[in-house]
This record gives sequence, structure tokens and C-alpha cells, in this order.
Amino acid sequence: MIYLLIFIICFGASIIGAVCGIGGGVIIKPALDAFGIMSVSAISFLSGCTVLSMTSYNVLRSKLSGKTSFNPATGLPLSLGAALGGIIGKQIFQIIKAASADPDRVGAIQAACLLAVTLGTLIYTINKSKIKTLSVRNTAACVLIGFFLGFMSSFLGIGGGPINLVVLFYFFSMDTKSAAENSLYIIFFSQLASLIFSLVTHTVPEFAVGILVLMVIGGITGGMAGRQLNKKLTSEQVDKLFITLMIVLIMINIYNVIKFT
Repeated sequence: MIYLLIFIICFGASIIGAVCGIGGGVIIKPALDAFGIMSVSAISFLSGCTVLSMTSYNVLRSKLSGKTSFNPATGLPLSLGAALGGIIGKQIFQIIKAASADPDRVGAIQAACLLAVTLGTLIYTINKSKIKTLSVRNTAACVLIGFFLGFMSSFLGIGGGPINLVVLFYFFSMDTKSAAENSLYIIFFSQLASLIFSLVTHTVPEFAVGILVLMVIGGITGGMAGRQLNKKLTSEQVDKLFITLMIVLIMINIYNVIKFT
């Protein structure tokens, strides 16, 4: 029953993640935290692996199809910064974990940060038509922005999340669908760097291999379904789905903050 629940969460989260460009981890992490199925560290690691599998599929399909809105001039510096941020974010997570005698405290910090990010994202999304956006092209600025996104992604164990879209909306004046695709590239590089760091430093938490396989399958199949659904939805429909998701996530994270504290 637990395995079925985990698969459903990962599959559904990856569908929505592929459509909205948020990776799915922003749903998987708080949902599994709420059910208390595994340790905070294991959930963070497995959530990142699931998101990496989903984004790997979508990035590969995007490149093979030749139909992409990914702009290398800004996308590559963003991805490089995201990879560096992913490594630093994982290091900070390990430091806080080692310094805390209570593992729930780490979960509370992650839940509180994710709640703040999600609430800020919802407010911005609702009011984005009134906000004047920028068109950043400076390479160094792109690297710094990517670093911030990668750091948040890795530290929170969400693989990207809604903050990616807000940053891409504001700093690069992207529409919803372009932001979603570029967000998946950023998530891919940050999670790949985070995974390599965990393997090299031998900080992979204990977990059942069967759960990892199940979550990865859910991530890939959900990514496939989400990619097809994305083609059928308008930017306005994606926005509505995104706003609904933010409201649900805010409620889940409020629950998690109370639970862990």
C-alpha cells in the first residue's frame, strides 16, 4: 500500500511538474514529509533523484525534437550557476543536518522555507500582469541567478520548484511555457550536480532500493504524460493549474511546519 502511494505521488507530481516546469519535487517532498514514510534526508535525496529522471527525459526529448525555446545565451550560464548552486546547497543541508540533534528540525526549516517561497510565488503569479519585468542578458548575472535557483533547489530537496518560474518571469520576461521548459534545464543541471556530490562525498542516506526504482519509474512516466499534456494546454491554463497547485502546497507546508515543530 505504501509503495502504491509513493508511486501515485511521484507519477502525479511529475505530470504537473512537466507541465508547469516546477520539476515535481516541490510536490513530492512535502507530500512524503506529511505522510512520514521515510526520514527527511532520504525523502530529500529520493525526491531529487525522481526529479532528475523526469527532467532528463524531458530535456532529451526536447533536444531530439528540435522544438525548443531554450536559449543557450542565457540558458547555459543559468544551468552552470544552477550546477554550482546545487553542490553548495547540498553542502549546507549536510552541515545543518550534522549540527542538529533532532532530524525533525531540518524538516521544519525546509518546510518553513518552502512555505515562504510558495506563498511569495503565489502572490507574484496573481499580480504578474501588473509587474514590469526585465530582460537580463549579462552572462555573470545569469550565472548568479542560476546559482541561487540551484542552491534553493538542492537545499530544499525539491528539484526546482515554483521559484524558478517567478525568477524566469521577472528577470527574463519569459511567457509561462518558455519559463517551464527553461526551468526544467536548470533543474536537470542542479540535481545532477547534487547527485554527483552525494555520491562522491558518500552522503547518500539509507533507503530501500525498491522505493528508488519505483519513484524513478513514476518520474519518467509522469514526465512523458506531462510533456504530452503540456502541448495541449494554453499558457492561461498552465497559469491556472500553477496557482491551484500553489494553494494546495501552502496548506501542506503549513501542516508540515506544525508537524515538525
